[in-house]
Amino acid sequence: MTWHARLQLDYRREGPRTVARFLHDGPLRILQSLYPEGDGICHNVLVHPPGGLVGGDTLDITATVAPGAHGLVTTPGASRFYRSAGAPALQRTQATLATGARLEWLPLEALCYSACQAENRLTLSVAPGAECIAWDVTALGLPHSGQPFAEGRFTQHIEVPGIWLERGTIDAADALLMDGRLGLDGHRCLASVFFVAGEALPRERREAALDAARAVIDAHALQGTAGATSPHPQVVVVRVLAPVVEPAMDLLRHVWSAWRAQLWSLPPHRPRLWAL
Repeated sequence: MTWHARLQLDYRREGPRTVARFLHDGPLRILQSLYPEGDGICHNVLVHPPGGLVGGDTLDITATVAPGAHGLVTTPGASRFYRSAGAPALQRTQATLATGARLEWLPLEALCYSACQAENRLTLSVAPGAECIAWDVTALGLPHSGQPFAEGRFTQHIEVPGIWLERGTIDAADALLMDGRLGLDGHRCLASVFFVAGEALPRERREAALDAARAVIDAHALQGTAGATSPHPQVVVVRVLAPVVEPAMDLLRHVWSAWRAQLWSLPPHRPRLWAL
């Protein structure tokens, strides 16, 4: 039996409050809306009750953010891609931001078990005047639990249509990729956090985003395997390699905090479940 689940999440501004409404089909839910920062920013937790995907499973998530609305989405745990007999598992997320909207897309990691056949896709469509902070974290196996990523394939696709595309496949059998100095170099977690604007960022603002990220990197234990760049005038990216998830996630959270302060003049109000 395979699971197919769909979720449509819509953020709208109603007076001073950002309100989230959703429709779902299958085992995919949004928990109660929370307002730890006041009415303007709506925090939600996306829950997939089965806890993971096997071959043939599909999760389809679409999110729209209306003008002036601001949503923050995270998850209570990793998205798990389990072993497959051959059919691929797919998690597909499409977010669309209207003019003046903001979205923070901050799920926990995608955890790839050995022998999985999986693809994780994220597409961000951002209108002029809208902005998004998002991240993507991939963990290959559970090396500290004696469960290495010994076989299987994982495809990662991150796209801002017409602006930026990153797509690659990790094959556990590719020794040069997995352990070569020009590949993962033995690391088993790869992560990125990105700021996306719907129009070209002024040079001063883009440089400020890069400087804020580089200050975090320079003070972090992963400074040797992390870097910040701007591949397009509308995009700023931090990438990092780490042996396991926890230090990579720590770096991403600090960059997110720095960008919130620098780019949006907002304090780093972390979702409460991150402390669990």
